[in-house]
Amino acid sequence: MDLKAQVSYLKGLAEGLKIDQEEKEGKIIIHMIDLLDNLVDELQELQGDHDELCEYTEAIDDDLTELEEDFFDQVETEPEDKDMELDYGEGFTIECPNCREVVTVGVDLLDDDAPLEITCPCCGEIVLIDDEGWEEDELVEPADGSEEEEDD
Repeated sequence: MDLKAQVSYLKGLAEGLKIDQEEKEGKIIIHMIDLLDNLVDELQELQGDHDELCEYTEAIDDDLTELEEDFFDQVETEPEDKDMELDYGEGFTIECPNCREVVTVGVDLLDDDAPLEITCPCCGEIVLIDDEGWEEDELVEPADGSEEEEDD
């Protein structure tokens, strides 16, 4: 039996027992039953508010979860985008075709105009030879991906 039904039962019981409201005990009992009725009404209102807040909190939690997934997916992809840039500020790495060792070429070697030959420290295989001078504009590819045609 729910609380509202129990309070209604007490009211009916008090009326059925013909409790005299003029006596001290009767006044107390009737006021206590009224107080219980008011408390049950307030409790039911609080329960409704609590249920509404729980639904609202679940909606906020779902939205937050969606935002976290979007944010963390974006944060995880940013380093990959940075790897795609051709920034040789501190040098670059080459994998040795013979032993698969990663060889780091420092920026100090790149600044030198002399011919460059990089060997693998593990197996001694040559991994990079740069014996020709080249210009910066030779590295830039056309934006449309097509080869530039020479005029004859």
